[in-house]
Amino acid sequence: MHMNDILILYYSKNDSTKKMARAIARGIESSNLASSSIRTVSSDNYKESDDILVTKEDLKKCSGMIIGSPTHFGNMAAPLKAFFDSTTDEWFNNTLESKLGGVFTSTSSMHGGQETTLFNLITFMLHHGMIVAGSPYSISELHKTKSGGTPYGATHVESFNKSNELTKDEYEIAKKSGVRIADLIKKVSNES
Repeated sequence: MHMNDILILYYSKNDSTKKMARAIARGIESSNLASSSIRTVSSDNYKESDDILVTKEDLKKCSGMIIGSPTHFGNMAAPLKAFFDSTTDEWFNNTLESKLGGVFTSTSSMHGGQETTLFNLITFMLHHGMIVAGSPYSISELHKTKSGGTPYGATHVESFNKSNELTKDEYEIAKKSGVRIADLIKKVSNES
């Protein structure tokens, strides 16, 4: 039986977004419904010890994609946008069309533009014909979080605990968002 592979594509400068990618991957893997592949994009601060750089082949072979970026002035980070700007051929060829997607972000302050960043990431997905899923309020931590977490996607707020470590609620929202995407991809793919 073929297992669906979910691409988790992120950029992270201070590791908050990277930690969110890991929490989402744990959710996907714990579901036993899909596997995850974590990739990052080329940037000035990329190190050999970082995750593998994304390729266009990763876009072709994934069953779905979850994208994460820190918020930079209410928008996604430039290295991630530079990669997206290079996907014109994939857009012409409908490489991502009808694949399921989700988004996540992190900010240093509570009102640092999380929702606009998430919607910028979602806009990329919609232009590529992807099906977008958020983080629903059935994720109980969304009702009690005092830090990150939105119905549009998992988030982290660094100023809440003055750390790039995720709070328990942020971690659970990210992990459960991964489980949800895996479950939805399994349902969409009609595999038994």
